[in-house]
Amino acid sequence: MTQTSSAQKVTAYIGLGSNLEHPLTHIEQAAEALNRIPHTRLLALSPLYQSKAIGPGEQSDYINAAAALETSLSPLKLLHQLQIIENQQGRKRGPVRWVARTLDLDLLLFDNIILETEELTIPHPRMTERNFVLFPLRDLAKLLSPSLALPDGRSIADLAQSCNDADISPTNGK
Repeated sequence: MTQTSSAQKVTAYIGLGSNLEHPLTHIEQAAEALNRIPHTRLLALSPLYQSKAIGPGEQSDYINAAAALETSLSPLKLLHQLQIIENQQGRKRGPVRWVARTLDLDLLLFDNIILETEELTIPHPRMTERNFVLFPLRDLAKLLSPSLALPDGRSIADLAQSCNDADISPTNGK
């Protein structure tokens, strides 16, 4: 991937989830697509987890993971690239939140910044409440950056340890 020498590279962490139409395939395709984002390189993908769906109605379980990316894109440009990948994989957006989806990509952390705009909030506003985000992120932290923390200093490892482990389990995605 071509990088401009003047662009600063940062690490961004992405949450991946799918519970429709062959979730494992969607996660695998999303990981490949993340590595094709301009000025971005996939550093690592966490192990997979299976979790109960949060949201309306009866939904299939989710397959979840987290990815670490090295990028020189801005947070908003990276968000737009994530949305393109979601759309390419059949993501349908509507007025109801937390419905079943082919692919959900959330920008969880971007370097050590705090950002709050109408379009994007970093760190992801609900990530500390969700074991299906924290457990894969903890796995990436063990691999890449054991001291990974939120901008306020709270350790991802500590947040994951204090998180409820109900309704989630490691999986091979099958």
